[in-house]
Amino acid sequence: MTEAAVAVLVTLDSKDEEARFVCDALFGAGVRPWLVDLSLRPHTIGGAAVTGRRMAEAAGSSWEAIAEMDRARAAETMIEGGKKILLEKFRSGGLSGAIGVGGANGSSMACSLMRALPPLFPKAMVSPVAATAAVQWYVAESDIAMFPSIGDISMNRITRAVMENAARSVAAMARAYSPEKGVAGRAPPLVGVSSFGGTAACVERVSEALIARGFEVILFHASGPGGRALESLASLGELAGVVDLTTHELADLAVDGVYSAGEGRLRAAGEAGLPQVVVPGALDHANFWVGSVPERFRERRFFQYNAQNLLMRTSAGEFEALGRMVAQRLNAAKGPFAVLIPMRGYSEHTKRMAHDLSGAEAGPWAQLEADREFAASLRKHLHKGRIEEMDLHINDPEFADACARVFFELMDAEA
Repeated sequence: MTEAAVAVLVTLDSKDEEARFVCDALFGAGVRPWLVDLSLRPHTIGGAAVTGRRMAEAAGSSWEAIAEMDRARAAETMIEGGKKILLEKFRSGGLSGAIGVGGANGSSMACSLMRALPPLFPKAMVSPVAATAAVQWYVAESDIAMFPSIGDISMNRITRAVMENAARSVAAMARAYSPEKGVAGRAPPLVGVSSFGGTAACVERVSEALIARGFEVILFHASGPGGRALESLASLGELAGVVDLTTHELADLAVDGVYSAGEGRLRAAGEAGLPQVVVPGALDHANFWVGSVPERFRERRFFQYNAQNLLMRTSAGEFEALGRMVAQRLNAAKGPFAVLIPMRGYSEHTKRMAHDLSGAEAGPWAQLEADREFAASLRKHLHKGRIEEMDLHINDPEFADACARVFFELMDAEA
C-alpha cells in the first residue's frame, strides 16, 4: 500500500454499493480511497471522508440550506465547496488521483470537480454519458479519461468489470504521479499550435521549425474541445507562446456550427501576455453534421468532408464579421502579436470543387474576393499590432516559414 490517495466522487444516496466497490478496487490496487459524497439531499449512509455538509460549509452555505434549494442550485453550491476542498487536499500533497462514478447528474458534478484539478493529474469518470455526443461538455478542456459504463450504473458483472478497470487504471496513474510532471516552467518551453486537416502542411512545417529552435509543440485540433484546451493551458501558464494557425473555430462560432470553441476562443493568450502569431487558417468554412444544415444556409456552397461532416463555405459578410471579431480580441491583448494573412487561400479546400446540398456541382471552393473581406475588416478594426498580407497560400512552405520567423521575432523581443 502506497501513500497515494485517490478521491472517489460519487452520490452515496444512490450509488453506495458502487462507491464501496470502487473503494475496495482501489485499495486492492495499492492506493488509499478518499470518499467524497456528492449527494444533494440528506441521507443516513456513512463512511465519507468528505460529507455534503462539509462541502456546503466550504461554499459558505449549510447542509440544511442545500436541502431547500432546487437541484441545479444545490449542485452549483456543492461544486463550489468541493473544488475548494479538493484543491486544498491536492496542494497539501495528499491527493494523487480522482475517479468519479455516476449517471448524467453525478457525472456533471464529478467532472466539474475534476476539471478544477491541474492538467496531467490522474482523473477518470465511469459513466453512461461517456458513450454519447454530450461527452465533450463533461470533459471540456480537461484530460479526464472517460470509461463508458456500457449499461447504466448498477452492480452487475459488466459494469463491475468496467469500474474495476477504471479503478486499477487510476491507481496505476496515481502511484506514478508527481506534481513535477506538470508542464509549467519546465524546459523546453511549450508552444501551442492550432491544427486541422486543411492546414496540415503549414502546421507540420511550422512545428518542425519550432522543434529545431528548441521548443516543444502541442497541437490543438480546431474542432471545439481543442480550442478550449488551448485557451485553458494558456490561461494556466502552461504555454510560452501560441502560433494560432487554425482559428477555424471562430467561423463555427459566427454561424452556430458544430465545431465552435465558444466565446473564449482567441482570448487567453492575449490576456496572459503571451507572444502569438494569428492566422485565418480554415476560416473559409464552418461545419455542420450531414442532414442538419439550418434552413437559412440551404442555398450555400458545401463540401462533404466525410460521412458525418459537411463543410459550408464562408461568405463575404461572414468574413467581414470575423475580421471584427478577431480585431476585438486582439485589441485587448496584453502581449505582442502579429496577424499573417495568406491571400491565395486559407485551407487546402481552396483546390476543391464545391457542391450544393443535393450533391450537384456548385463551382470552385476558392472565392478569393470573399476571403479578402477578412483582411479589409481586420485592418479597419485592429488598432495595434502587426498585419502582413502575403501573396501565398496557407500551405505554401514560404508562408509557414514566415509564420515561424515572425514568432521567433516576437519571442526574441520578449526575452
